[in-house]
Amino acid sequence: MSDEALSILRQLTNNPEAQFHPGQREAIEALTEHGRRALVVQRTGWGKSAVYFIASLLRRRGGHGPALIISPLLALMRDQEAAAERAGVRAVAINSANVTEWGQIEERLAEDSVDVLFVSPERLVNPRFRAEQLPRLMERAGLLVIDEAHCISDWGHDFRPDYRRLRTLIEELPESVPVLATTATANERVVADVEEQMAAGGHEVFTLRGALGRESLRLGVLELGTSWRRLAWLTQHLNELPGSGIVYCLTVAAAEDTAAALRKAGHEVLAYTGRTDTAERLEAEEALKNNEVKALIATSALGMGFDKPDLGFVVHLGAPSSPVAYYQQVGRAGRATDHADVLLLPGPEDREIWHFFATNAMPTEAKAKAIIDALAQEAQPLSTYALEARVDIKRSQLELLLKVLAVDGAVEAVQGGWVATSQPWVYDQERYDRIAAARVAEQQAMLEYQQLPEGACRMEFLTTELDDPESAACGRCDTCAGVWYPTEVALEAAEQARSALDQVGVPLAARGQWPSGLEQFRITDADGLPLKARIPAEEKLSEGRAVARLTDLGYGNLLREVFAPGPDGQPVDGEVSADLARACLRVLKEWEWDRRPAAVAWVPSLTRPQLVESLATGIARAGRLAALGPLEINPNAQPLNRSTNSAFRVRDVWHRFRVPTAMAEQLPVLSGPVLLVDDLADSRWTLTVAGRLLRLAGARQVLPFALGSVS
Repeated sequence: MSDEALSILRQLTNNPEAQFHPGQREAIEALTEHGRRALVVQRTGWGKSAVYFIASLLRRRGGHGPALIISPLLALMRDQEAAAERAGVRAVAINSANVTEWGQIEERLAEDSVDVLFVSPERLVNPRFRAEQLPRLMERAGLLVIDEAHCISDWGHDFRPDYRRLRTLIEELPESVPVLATTATANERVVADVEEQMAAGGHEVFTLRGALGRESLRLGVLELGTSWRRLAWLTQHLNELPGSGIVYCLTVAAAEDTAAALRKAGHEVLAYTGRTDTAERLEAEEALKNNEVKALIATSALGMGFDKPDLGFVVHLGAPSSPVAYYQQVGRAGRATDHADVLLLPGPEDREIWHFFATNAMPTEAKAKAIIDALAQEAQPLSTYALEARVDIKRSQLELLLKVLAVDGAVEAVQGGWVATSQPWVYDQERYDRIAAARVAEQQAMLEYQQLPEGACRMEFLTTELDDPESAACGRCDTCAGVWYPTEVALEAAEQARSALDQVGVPLAARGQWPSGLEQFRITDADGLPLKARIPAEEKLSEGRAVARLTDLGYGNLLREVFAPGPDGQPVDGEVSADLARACLRVLKEWEWDRRPAAVAWVPSLTRPQLVESLATGIARAGRLAALGPLEINPNAQPLNRSTNSAFRVRDVWHRFRVPTAMAEQLPVLSGPVLLVDDLADSRWTLTVAGRLLRLAGARQVLPFALGSVS
């Protein structure tokens, strides 16, 4: 086995002198010679994929079936397939990106001409794959590999509900099938959790854990405060960073704004986010791998799946919410180079963004039970689209909750949608409380990393957070060896950054169709008939404007302060500030409308009445427009819940407003459009319904306007 394994390694690395790293041979032997279950926790670049490729090929040569590799990201699969082919391993993948190839892949599996099959954990939910392919694969699999195994654990930084299904998969494996789990980012709590799941059925788990310190990385933290100063530093110093690299941002808007500003300043960069088209993502990855761009300006969408061994730097504009997640992202750099630079530029808005993502990720008992009850009342399966119309949960949260409930056995994906299983289900409050507490502790640790005292090593801090028993001072970071990065921001760069972020005017697209499911609320049109899908032209709004998105780097910071809750958790009201007032007038001045507005009306607010009224009346005075006043609000109206989905939001606002008689008399004789003002455009359904009332009352055109936009 030893000589054969070494031969495959040299073919895989294309290096006739290659030797195994410490621990690689032992892991391969555990799988191929002893059929054991092994957990390998080693730093990025150690060669975990070499272990499972070599073990897969050795098992195949011993007469076993193909290896099944659970891999979390499409980009990761693409790189792994390419690496497998170099080693002479016949590898294929089944995922959402190659649906047209599934039939051909199934034929190859039937012919036994596949050594390795990559699948995403989401495939395990697919009814057809689970019923037809998975049993045959498991019956003759030569090896099961769980890549990025920290995703299994509740405590992992990238926990995924679909990964929790793997415990059941492991339990059902034949005794003869060895199991390998690999990760570079797992502390002791995650390791123990993964070991427990791998030990299902009474198996012993062989855990191989190496030192996580990265000798090539030089870490640093530079506190610059404002968004424009951080952008100015990057504009001025990006080309001084070694090679090509990644600039991480916490939000899609920040990544897009940063990429646009850097391109305007003459830098070759591309944006890479969850909103980037798949084909454009592939092009961006190849551009960076080929050093055709200086950097990708990315969100966490560019993470585990990207492999560029000579990546020269990683910069963060804003800090990830945990040291473990940060270590995972910076680990992309310096895998095959002697030196790589890693710099964190934290922002004052980081904690707000952490809080937003943390609160949106946690399922609640009420929402979970609403899903189970809705499915239990139906004789037929419900699609996610149909279920969304029956429960007051946004699509992204609904999809996450369905996965959680499916893993818990309360619901099941079948042909045609989802069904309730009738299995008893109890909300594990204690578990979610523990997870929430752990997240808070991780955030605090990330703040401590930024503020380490002199002489306290940054690499040692990160690896200690991952419970690395060999954690030690690196001697290279800014606290060990002194500041290695420039700290100044030139006046020209500062002015350029200020100008780049001083952008106002985000389009508010007009809603064109009503959401499905309104019939259950007995919502009808002006003639008492059920609403048709398309909003009639005579009831639609025109495209509107908001000053900025809440996630924008520029005015987003100011807007987040306006909409932040007070110490008691309640909204804070007050007149619109002078800075925002000036920004509003700039938006109106730069708005290329067909006809100038003739009047201003506004949406009455229960939470920020002073803010909305001061905004609307101020616009009317400045533009010398008729101030029509607010719409009347139903005396029984309650503050709106902004986490509601489209159908339920329309329900909540449908009977909320009425056009006052005095306003209705003025609408038909106006010489131009009505500017309809609100504080925050979230779903846009409040503006859509309020604007519809104005159109029905005689307004020829309604232009929505808001201080902030959520997306």
